[in-house]
Amino acid sequence: MRRSEHLRNLVALAALGLVLALLPPALTVYLRSFALFTMMYVVLALSWNIISGFTGYTSFGHVIFYGIGSYTCAILVDDHGWHWLVTLLVAAGVAAAVGIVLGYPVLRLKGPYFAIAMLGAAEGMRVIATVWDGLTHGGLGISFPSTENSVSTYYAMLVLMLVTIVVAYVVGHSRFGIRLNAIREDELAAQALGINTTAYKLTAFTLSAVFPAMAGGIQAYKVLYIDPPSVFLVQITIAMALMSMLGGKGTVIGPIVGAVLLYTAQELTWVNFPTAHLIAYGLFIVVIARFMPRGLVGFAIDRGWARKGMVH
Repeated sequence: MRRSEHLRNLVALAALGLVLALLPPALTVYLRSFALFTMMYVVLALSWNIISGFTGYTSFGHVIFYGIGSYTCAILVDDHGWHWLVTLLVAAGVAAAVGIVLGYPVLRLKGPYFAIAMLGAAEGMRVIATVWDGLTHGGLGISFPSTENSVSTYYAMLVLMLVTIVVAYVVGHSRFGIRLNAIREDELAAQALGINTTAYKLTAFTLSAVFPAMAGGIQAYKVLYIDPPSVFLVQITIAMALMSMLGGKGTVIGPIVGAVLLYTAQELTWVNFPTAHLIAYGLFIVVIARFMPRGLVGFAIDRGWARKGMVH
């Protein structure tokens, strides 16, 4: 991609950030919350895409890092009186450490074995959070001091989203990203070419752990209460995957588009079909999977509505 295209994309991102930064005073509490959750899912979908879209290792347990970030933030704020913004950096560090320790063994697995191992790891962490009363307060959960935080958490999530987009963009257009794509297409061939696949996979896995942890910390402070079932919910991982696949996994813009559309659709079906929103949500996914197997980005490229370089 030419330098002028990179510059144009950077300007577009800066313009988006400026518009979103100016919005809060004009938004109701509900719309502000809706925007925050949408940005959170953009972060989650892009993070999942780093290991699953770029690298080809489909994770069914990425919520483990979201939950770790939530609990790190909650414990440090509630038990130790830390400022919640500082705890986000600690959450990122803890998630990175867990990513390295967990990633080294599980990334030796491939295909469904890796996916199931990650699902088991997430469920195991939920059990640990439930029974370790001394650290996590067990099944009772952790409550934050009540405060008006809708604006501060909005801006924190906005900054995190913009940083995540930049990191995903750099990865997608770097030699590092090219090597991840090589691993995705044929790992044995990548090894034969001299690529240290273990190091690249572990780096991508660790990177994909950091941003969900910070998003989990912001979300915990936003809702002021967490417990194991709410932050280690497998549906969160499913949402990451579906959003990435809807937009087009393995691209940068795809997970962003998928997160915005799918979360909006979820909210609309909940409002308009409160007793059947899950059915409507499922049918929406089936239609997309049937008629757009490469996601919306792939569909746009196939129809000639966009060039590959424009949307990657």
